[in-house]
Amino acid sequence: MEPLANKIRPKSLDTFVGQTDLVGMGKPLRVAIEEKHLFSFILWGPPGTGKTTLARMYAKALSAEYHELSAVSAGKDDIRKIIDAGGLFGPKILFLDEIHRFNKAQQDFLLPFVETGQLTLIGATTENPSFEVNPALLSRMRVFVLKELSEKDLEEIISRTGLAITDAAKRELARIANGDARSMLSIIDSTQRLYGEITRETLEKAAIDRRLRFDKNGEEHYNTISAFIKSMRASQPDAALHYLSRMVEAGEDPKFIARRMVIFASEDIGMRDPHALLVANAVFRAVEIIGMPEAGINLSHGVVYLSNAPKSKAAYYAYNEALADVRKEGNLPIPLKIRNAPTTLMKDLEYGKGYEKYDTNDLLPEKLKGTKYFRPEEYDEGA
Repeated sequence: MEPLANKIRPKSLDTFVGQTDLVGMGKPLRVAIEEKHLFSFILWGPPGTGKTTLARMYAKALSAEYHELSAVSAGKDDIRKIIDAGGLFGPKILFLDEIHRFNKAQQDFLLPFVETGQLTLIGATTENPSFEVNPALLSRMRVFVLKELSEKDLEEIISRTGLAITDAAKRELARIANGDARSMLSIIDSTQRLYGEITRETLEKAAIDRRLRFDKNGEEHYNTISAFIKSMRASQPDAALHYLSRMVEAGEDPKFIARRMVIFASEDIGMRDPHALLVANAVFRAVEIIGMPEAGINLSHGVVYLSNAPKSKAAYYAYNEALADVRKEGNLPIPLKIRNAPTTLMKDLEYGKGYEKYDTNDLLPEKLKGTKYFRPEEYDEGA
């Protein structure tokens, strides 16, 4: 009953598929493994692209004491146990999957052990480490970027299963796998167990993993987020909650959803309800702190608030129009009376002359005098 992904997991770089920019001849991760260079690093890339496999290969090459933890379920105590345990052999390497799920305090806890070399850390993440890993920790680690596997890569992996799979099924697998070898092998495994053969028809019968059908980089992803935003824009909380639930159930990153809500609060609600931005930001922060599945409640709270809030795109359009003028006209001269005048020379040149606090006169550059960007009467809902 061993999963197919484990059965065919490559044991050496010569049988590893994909990521040639990292593990091809003379490439950085291959050199690090072959030359046994010991350092902490992050593997950043989509699911099923070889992060765990590469970490294991690296640890094996260095004859290291190797530990694996998932940041979803692990905490400081788990790390402390690894640190305190007597070393059995070689360096001590911790592979921390989904490192972005560790909060700031947990990441800070790792820092001194990485600094002193008590622990060599390999972090794996699907999120941009620039945003998700504390700067102090990130500065002590190299970052290797992994890419989605190509259809050619996936076909090579399929061939290694030794199973009879029709060409139509191979094409379907490559389509729904979305560059994720682990999920593709799971699909093959479950279909083989259920039907004894792998054809396009048996793949469809197996009704495999709805998350793959959502396809985070494909049409369904964009259709769903579009429907979600437009439902909130139309002040339809029931429809918005439906599309929210579809995204959550499909495995969408909740922070992606929360980011869209923060943007929506300013773009679509704006000055009609300035508190909407505070609510959206609070939802985003709650998602960061709480995590799923409970953070779904915070998302729902925010969606209902934003859907029911009055709408105005006046601030959004005002910014776009002002930006268009800046791009068209360039750096027009700023009126002298509102320029900074920190020196006597500048004052002699009449910088700041004539300005009064709460000046109600037109303070735009001369060429744009009289321009009105913010026009709520045109864009407010119900205006």
